[in-house]
Amino acid sequence: MKGKPWILWFLFILIVLACKHKKKVSLSGEEPVNVTDFIESFRPVSLPYQVLDSEVARNRTDTLLISYKVFTNLVPDSILDRAFGKGVKPKIYPMGRIRSDQGNYLFIKAFSSDRKGILVLCFDKNNNFITGMPVLQLDANPATQQFFVIDKRYTLSKNIIRKNQDGSISDGKNVYVLNEPAKSFLLIMTDALDEQAMELINPIESFSKKNKFSGDYVKSKSNLVSIRDNKKPDRMTFFVHFEKKNNCVGELKGEAGFTAANTAIYHSSGDPCVLRFNFSSSSVTVTEMEGCGSHRGLDCVFEGTFPKKKEPKKKETKPKKQVSKK
Repeated sequence: MKGKPWILWFLFILIVLACKHKKKVSLSGEEPVNVTDFIESFRPVSLPYQVLDSEVARNRTDTLLISYKVFTNLVPDSILDRAFGKGVKPKIYPMGRIRSDQGNYLFIKAFSSDRKGILVLCFDKNNNFITGMPVLQLDANPATQQFFVIDKRYTLSKNIIRKNQDGSISDGKNVYVLNEPAKSFLLIMTDALDEQAMELINPIESFSKKNKFSGDYVKSKSNLVSIRDNKKPDRMTFFVHFEKKNNCVGELKGEAGFTAANTAIYHSSGDPCVLRFNFSSSSVTVTEMEGCGSHRGLDCVFEGTFPKKKEPKKKETKPKKQVSKK
């Protein structure tokens, strides 16, 4: 090799060109993908990184799909189960990657038949998976706008802005940091959406409630199951509204059919949501059997037991004494 340095240079150039033309790894197939290739497939984004809910609403039609098999080979399927329901296989798309001293933050957009959202996935410096969570979810409320931001200190905030009926604006946010030893995100600050909840209007309040289970089942002013009579004796009309932590709101009005003496099921054509109502003499228990994400946020479900509100006793009117005329 002495006296022929050009050969070394030629070999060096060939190696560089081979690296540059390395075949790009496909994430959309069924073949396993190396975790390093998976992470590097996400385009780098700079801090601060912000995404609005309007970005989630736009469906993807390009070829950047991540197959469910590739994804769940590298990320526990419990991450998707928590966001979309157990066993649901949403379409998954890469959004961006942020490299930190701790490793990498990956952001994905995911769609199922009834839910849309963005999740963050965290990998350590050795590309081991740490944790993940939803950072943005579409809701059914046209008065709200949501977005998330991760800043230069790697503090991640979920934000919501709501236009109220009186024209005023309310906002709220939850702020998180990654706790690597605990393999979770730590909630470090919460700003409530507003101090006073919006007045809850029950759209079936005036409906008839003569049947056995008809009435209002109430946990609080913002957590209500209202049951009313239906024209068909084997069905009932209902309205459910709940508000939980992390600004998660759910609401649904419809009809349910009785499948047993104390059980009614909501299942409407064109709606994947399935709710079960189990009645006792003093309460109703609501269970979400199938995904109702189009009627609520990603971080909560329709569930819980609601005590029945006692109806005020009607005052008995004593008949007036008749005065006999002499």
